[in-house]
Amino acid sequence: MNASSRRPLPEIRHILPHESTVEAELIERAFAAGPYGHLPKSAERRYFERDTAGRAASGAVLVSVDDDGRVTGTASVLRAATPYSRVAVPGEAEIRLLAVDPATQGAGLGEALMRASLEAALEWGADALVLDTGAANTRAQALYERLGFDRVPAREAAVSSVEVEALVYRYALQQRDDVRVRLMRDDEAEFVSELVESAYAVDFTLTDDYRASIAAVGERARDHQVWVATDAASGALLGTVSTPRPGGAISPLARGGELDFRFLGVAAEARRRGIGALLVDHVLLLGRLRGVRRVVLNTGPEMVSAQRLYDRLGFERLHEREYHFTRSDGSSFLMLAYGRESDDATDAATGAASKTSAA
Repeated sequence: MNASSRRPLPEIRHILPHESTVEAELIERAFAAGPYGHLPKSAERRYFERDTAGRAASGAVLVSVDDDGRVTGTASVLRAATPYSRVAVPGEAEIRLLAVDPATQGAGLGEALMRASLEAALEWGADALVLDTGAANTRAQALYERLGFDRVPAREAAVSSVEVEALVYRYALQQRDDVRVRLMRDDEAEFVSELVESAYAVDFTLTDDYRASIAAVGERARDHQVWVATDAASGALLGTVSTPRPGGAISPLARGGELDFRFLGVAAEARRRGIGALLVDHVLLLGRLRGVRRVVLNTGPEMVSAQRLYDRLGFERLHEREYHFTRSDGSSFLMLAYGRESDDATDAATGAASKTSAA
């Protein structure tokens, strides 16, 4: 099965205040139907499941909803060192209470919620997303392993008990120790605007209209994702790239099952640090998390260094999608198109839908 033939993704979003009771009831049903549903539940555990607001304050509570707006699944993504996090170390995010309504099992909601949780942690700039699950929850384990999580046995004894042998899993999200990639903050928009405009001006002849489009970072961030690469030690901004939010596109180039990106730029002082390649690898990682079949982009013929980068990273020209772009002054150029098949466009990553009820 490839990404283009998968079921339409459910809507996954942050929980709304009025859905808290429904979400807590769903968690209770899901865990009761799971392999540990026979175990007595402590008062502390009951409070944890019902404290939706507390979990949201520690990170984010995501829910999947059907066409009628009913909550069908949930996952809590928590920052390390918050009250309900228990296996994450500083810099990591943790997922807890992944639960799918037993009535909707087999629809792929467990996998969709896991992918959305990974992306939420990526947006924060987390080093990794971690979780623990019981050894008897084999369906959950199969899901995590299919998505690319690795076991961390060294952390398991601390969260195991007489009743439940715990397994800990980790998915690395950052590719280098010296650089962090995360979503841009609102107060960084002006600096990012200057960074990307300057980067484009080095290789590209900018018309007034195109310069304004490149510089409109704040407006772009309202509809799309503006990512920044930062120095892990100093926090200095090193580069940026923009992608669409799940289900959308940031250019006319993208087709169904594809992820496109635009406005890749590296600060002058950060050149020759591999930041451009890192940001493209970040987009490829995002494509894997979303399960897309291909990552695509447009670039101009003057941007030779960018073309060399894409060639080196395994992108190929999409000649059939190229066209002549006419500038406002009447001049024109051939808009080049590149694409690379996603590492996740395989049966291993897009196989049978998850039947996980809870983890």
